[in-house]
Amino acid sequence: MRNPLDYPLLVAVIAFFLMWFAAWVGRRLSRRRSDLTEEIRTDFGVVQAATLTLLGLIIGFSFSMATGRYDLRKTYEEAEANAIGTEYVRADLLPAADGARLRALLTQYTDLRIGFYRTRSPQVLQQINLDTARVQGELWAAASKPAVAQPSPVIALAVGGMNDVLNSQGYTQAAWWNRIPVAAWGLMFAIATFSNALVGYGARGMEWRLFMVLPLVVAISFFLIADIDSPRGGVIKVRPQNLVSLRAGLGQ
Repeated sequence: MRNPLDYPLLVAVIAFFLMWFAAWVGRRLSRRRSDLTEEIRTDFGVVQAATLTLLGLIIGFSFSMATGRYDLRKTYEEAEANAIGTEYVRADLLPAADGARLRALLTQYTDLRIGFYRTRSPQVLQQINLDTARVQGELWAAASKPAVAQPSPVIALAVGGMNDVLNSQGYTQAAWWNRIPVAAWGLMFAIATFSNALVGYGARGMEWRLFMVLPLVVAISFFLIADIDSPRGGVIKVRPQNLVSLRAGLGQ
């Protein structure tokens, strides 16, 4: 089952209607009390401004978290391509048969890594992860067996390069699991809801269309944050440009 936050458009729709409803409730509550005095309205304006400022800070902080994680995923994609390309070249340091076997496995492994970045299907992703684990075992065997049979500093370079290939995949997976915490989303929704309720409560005969402005802005902000933070959902994704370029140079 996919994370609901992997559907940014759904997050935006829910946020919009929730914020609009909060503003409507605040407006309804304001009609049940007498008009605020100037002194109370001044104090109310301070509270409202502070709440809206906090909402802006929370949204900005969450956006920064999302972009940081997105940049990290892009960095690890580049690192994976570099590690695989370096190991492909170092395969020449192994005996001819072992080197050919290693290069064939690296080509297959590159195809799997490209599939990891492109797929959105949980079923396909599960199969890719299984195939990746299997090919990783074969890669390690292809690099380590010649090192055990004929230990030398030259062959050790190929083994070290294989370590980098396997480690880079682990770093990538960790980066894709590293998302904005659910607690942070809950805090954003709570503050945004309360802010919209305060806007509705403090309004003086505001037209209903104007009540849609702040909910719409908040919904768009939440959509953008969820889109950037979701590795497989939405529009903004990490594309395996470096891996695709590497694969084009590896041949069939």
